[in-house]
Amino acid sequence: MLYNVKENTLNLPDIHMDYITFGYGTKPLIMIQGLNTNGIKGAGTSLAFMYRIFAKNYKVYLFDRRADISHDITTEELAADIAAAMDELRIKNADILGVSMGGMIAQYLAIRRPDLVHKMVIAVTLSRNNKTVTSVINNWIELTEKKDYKSLVTDMAEKMYSEKYLQRYRPFLPLLTVFQKPKDKQRFIALCKACLTCNTYEKLDKIKCPLLVIGGGKDKIVGEKASLEISEKAECELYIYDNLGHAAYEEAKDFNKKVYDFFKD
Repeated sequence: MLYNVKENTLNLPDIHMDYITFGYGTKPLIMIQGLNTNGIKGAGTSLAFMYRIFAKNYKVYLFDRRADISHDITTEELAADIAAAMDELRIKNADILGVSMGGMIAQYLAIRRPDLVHKMVIAVTLSRNNKTVTSVINNWIELTEKKDYKSLVTDMAEKMYSEKYLQRYRPFLPLLTVFQKPKDKQRFIALCKACLTCNTYEKLDKIKCPLLVIGGGKDKIVGEKASLEISEKAECELYIYDNLGHAAYEEAKDFNKKVYDFFKD
């Protein structure tokens, strides 16, 4: 099977969670994705292809959010879910890549369970709320409540991608509305609300592992200064894609290589 992709479900007493594994190595890499309208089930092959640079040397784990999402769930609780999954699978000392909301979750993981983390990269994320993210997320919640999925998916794309990217792919946005509208409206709203619960700023000094923060200089979702704020407080490495926004991890051709090189011992 290409990239040795496997799709699994973790069944713990209180947590049911889909996850994907791929790669031929033994060194563990945990990838925590950002907010999306639907889960990762069925996306194993495409995700493995996107992150294929890691397949040779790593066993990669991509964990979805738990199946049962309450309306008051927090990013800290979602981090506890990742820790429980890692404990169940006996994964320790892993490299961690967290993108967007996944970066928020990764911060809590490194703060609460340093034994699980070897090195960490967090991208296009934040450590505390700001006016930009609050406005964007609340708008997405409102559009979802109205079932205005066309406006929701369009706004998510417009906020994420650079103008150059949008000029190329804007004709396909109507198709995105079909495939990316939330399958579970209440779940998506709950996860949106969870994005607004991250508050690690005053605890960033507790992250003891090597840390790289990657940001987009034109990020319209978490704000342009969120990555700099984290790096200054955590006193860690920082790289900014000046001309890219929130989707820098997709648009930047060298993004995965930067992450890979940082993780190399």
